[in-house]
Amino acid sequence: MGEKSVLLIMLVIAAVLVVQPVFAAEKPNVVLMLADNLGFGDLSVYNGGTRGGIRTPNIDKLANEGMRFTQFLVEPGCTPSRAGLMTGQYSIRNGMSLVIVPGMGGGLDEGDFTLGKLFKDAGYNTAYAGKWHLGPAAKSQPQNQGFDQWLIGFRGTTDQVVYAEHMKVSGVPEKLREGLIPKLLVADGPGEPKVIGDYDFEYRKEKVEAVITEKSVAYIKKAAKDEKPFFLMIGFTRPHFPNDVGQDFFGKSGAGKYGDSILELDYRTGEVLQAISDAGVENNTIVVWISDNGATVTGTAIDEIHQGDNGPFRGELGDAFEGSIRTAGMIKWPGKIKPSVSNEMISIHDFLPTFARILDVELPSNRYFDGVDQADFLLGKQDRSNRNSLITFIGARIAAVRWNQFRIYPMKINPTGNNPRVGGYLGTTTETAGFPQVYNIEADPKEMVDIGPTGGGWVMGPYMQTVTEYLGTLKDHPNPPVPNVTKF
Repeated sequence: MGEKSVLLIMLVIAAVLVVQPVFAAEKPNVVLMLADNLGFGDLSVYNGGTRGGIRTPNIDKLANEGMRFTQFLVEPGCTPSRAGLMTGQYSIRNGMSLVIVPGMGGGLDEGDFTLGKLFKDAGYNTAYAGKWHLGPAAKSQPQNQGFDQWLIGFRGTTDQVVYAEHMKVSGVPEKLREGLIPKLLVADGPGEPKVIGDYDFEYRKEKVEAVITEKSVAYIKKAAKDEKPFFLMIGFTRPHFPNDVGQDFFGKSGAGKYGDSILELDYRTGEVLQAISDAGVENNTIVVWISDNGATVTGTAIDEIHQGDNGPFRGELGDAFEGSIRTAGMIKWPGKIKPSVSNEMISIHDFLPTFARILDVELPSNRYFDGVDQADFLLGKQDRSNRNSLITFIGARIAAVRWNQFRIYPMKINPTGNNPRVGGYLGTTTETAGFPQVYNIEADPKEMVDIGPTGGGWVMGPYMQTVTEYLGTLKDHPNPPVPNVTKF
């Protein structure tokens, strides 16, 4: 064989290697756990144990065995963040940039491309357990969005039970109240889900997190024996209001119901991690653990809703400040992702394109994805994240822009409640005189000094470039109307 022939063969082999998936030929299992309204400072691995008895050893261990993000960014509410996670797009592109409340409608559509569909297309067994909150209609639910099964869950949010009770006391007709009580649902295959009961006060208090975990553990045990890899997504309910817990956790944190619920969240996480280990698939399973948004912090009741901690950052669930959109996040892949702590910018939208790269799945070309592929960064092939900006929406408005360490607000978010540093869902907005507010989040995490008038004006250039690039995508991919319960 001549030198030219040998060279040709080597070039062909090299070309084949290039087009092959850049990761292991054996596809990894993936378990993604999603907390509900957990703040940046609520876990002991983030707060250094400063929150007294709120200790989270299971989550801490996971964080120390994988890459823990200190700049993990989301959207300012349950529905928007979940939409961003599921589609890899800003929630406004799917008409879900406000939390879906009873009577509002909206949600995922048949044509949306989701994490469930991504893994299903890649040959995975797929399952979902827990809270969904991406639309009340069957078409929007997990069994019709790429998941083979909805192991158990409900379609709305946990505080609907409280709404229903208030309506009962207020004399609202039973028929209307009935529509507010979340139903416990299961589904095996596409179509309408099966109702197995009411998600009422007693069930919520004593059972829901335990049952979500029980179903998840059983699924892992069974799916691990199958030849096909599996993708399991778990939507926990803790520590979303209301935070009643059973006797196993009641009073154990020393920080009221909110702290007790975090202890249960950690315990249930430990059960899932143990199931992965017991099934013998730990070394070939990617585990992602994240929160959907920051906590609520404005109230006064020591044992109720507003006792979350968003660390050093201003803001809370529902506003566009850093404390609303910067929360806990971590990923573990034994032998692939080096245990570390990273302050590189990662967003909830990045998971879909990153997993598409890992699984060698081509994303649809008929839509725009705001998420970016972070695979090379996670695997240590590059030092920096592929993201340096993020736009935050409230309804139809751009409410904030992150560019590197700068936060820029084109409208002013006014504080509410008894905390002058937060806005939340009960906050109000006002227009500026034509120039945005600018904060350096690294130098000023509480966002107390607007540097726009005192040397921060140069940030207008990258700010406008970020916004202009987003607006340019709307020409070929216009956003649908955004639901609103104050403007009709």
